[in-house]
Amino acid sequence: MRPLYVQRYLLTGLLTFIPIWLTWVVFKSIFSLLSQVNLPWISALFDALAAVFPGTLGRLNQGWLISPLAFVVTLVTLYAMGFAANRVLGRRMLGAFERVIDRIPIAHSIYGGAKKLMGMLQNKPSGTQRVVFINFPSPELKTIGFVTRVFHDSEGNELAAVYVPTTPNPTGGYLEIVPIERLVETDWSVDQAMAFILSAGAAGPDTLPFAVERKASALVE
Repeated sequence: MRPLYVQRYLLTGLLTFIPIWLTWVVFKSIFSLLSQVNLPWISALFDALAAVFPGTLGRLNQGWLISPLAFVVTLVTLYAMGFAANRVLGRRMLGAFERVIDRIPIAHSIYGGAKKLMGMLQNKPSGTQRVVFINFPSPELKTIGFVTRVFHDSEGNELAAVYVPTTPNPTGGYLEIVPIERLVETDWSVDQAMAFILSAGAAGPDTLPFAVERKASALVE
């Protein structure tokens, strides 16, 4: 086999593998996060049942089975919470829970902040688009971000809180306070923006909603 074909096939294999690997990394992170929610008590339940029925359930007390079961239980719990939150009884129970949280200073700050963030992600801020481009990390460069809030400074100027996620893992990032007039608005949906971020720019439109500012010296050359 010629070296040229070896190099071509290796490159093709790498380009085929990377999207699969990125999908697996994201799915594994979500799976691990959701599994850990119910994993402790699912493991304790299996340990107790295995002690009572060692011949049958003892063989099923394995990590490869407990983790997926905890994942499924978490999904069912989330669905049940969403169903209950849309019913009168569920809203009353949630209201009672929030009143208890309000009496705990640190828990109130964490819960209140997380609840506001989830509400902002569901509703577009007034006066601006959700997905924008900003000058970051330098005035010559631009990056994509999500507007989470619009507010005013001490002189009445409008500012936007913009969350800038990292690539390819969007769970980490930066919070930037940017004047409204410096935002480059887009007509992108959140799903389109996330695809752009996760693919490191490979999945996205061919035309971006801004023009690159070139220096005069570069134009002369």
